Amino acid sequence: NLGVCYKKGQGVPKDYSEAVKWYRKAAEQGDMYAQNNLGVCYDNGQGVSQDYSEAVKWYRKAAEQGYAVAQNNLGICYEKGQGVTKDYSEAVKWYRKAAEQGNENAKERLQKLKEMEY
Repeated sequence: NLGVCYKKGQGVPKDYSEAVKWYRKAAEQGDMYAQNNLGVCYDNGQGVSQDYSEAVKWYRKAAEQGYAVAQNNLGICYEKGQGVTKDYSEAVKWYRKAAEQGNENAKERLQKLKEMEY
């Protein structure tokens, strides 16, 4: 994905705005990796103004396609209440989906929530 090249400065100058442009093109065509990456840009304010609601929108599109990284990211949004109302049950739901695919970050988040006895 050309967006990754611009985000990391691989073969081209690092340019978050250009990365967002290419992520958006692919994301709008249903590419789950680009959708997640676009969500990350909104989450971190890279190449766009930080907008948690917009991050959630793109994470959800990728998560619903079964992309574990996006499922974990969506879980984080629900756990922290960023772009959505804080909802530990919803966070657990998305973390479980990611963990079932072997996502280690999701497994760790599930364990921490269990220890908190949300």
